Amino acid sequence: MTEEEKKVSEEVENETTETAEEQTVPEQETEQPLSETEILTQKNEDLKQQVNELKDKYTRLNADFDNFRRRMAKERLEAKTSITKGVIAEFLEVADDFDRAKANADDESNEEVFSEGVNIVFNKFFKILESRGVKAMESNGADFDTDFHEAITKIPAGDESMKGKVIDTIQKGYFLNESIIRHAKVVVGE
Repeated sequence: MTEEEKKVSEEVENETTETAEEQTVPEQETEQPLSETEILTQKNEDLKQQVNELKDKYTRLNADFDNFRRRMAKERLEAKTSITKGVIAEFLEVADDFDRAKANADDESNEEVFSEGVNIVFNKFFKILESRGVKAMESNGADFDTDFHEAITKIPAGDESMKGKVIDTIQKGYFLNESIIRHAKVVVGE
């Protein structure tokens, strides 16, 4: 090595030593480094906390999804029932017309008859309604109940046993799967 190289080398060593001395802090001021076991314990606790947080989020998300699924099923059923009630309520007007025509044809004083074909259609129509859960309300002679009947008028009862009872049905009431789709319009004895 030449003398110049030695000088440069010494200068570099001196600068490195000075820099290292500036960077070293007395041992009293530094924190004690954590041992490997303490580091692993700390990481383990952090991971447990993260797992617990994720479990909580998962449980809440699962509960929210279950609630959403139940609410959607309920809304779907309500919509289906509402649509069904609306359509069947419209068909009840046709059922009333059929009933009046049948009663008129069955009246012996009337010359008009219910043909065999119309009778088949009449029976088929009411069987279809029954298969969909529609059932006619039997009102004549029953006790008047505002949950099922709508009183059109009151008339004097012929005998005491007919007071507060339905004497005549003006318009039939109907059930759809045990819930009332239309109240019966009736005449009540008093």
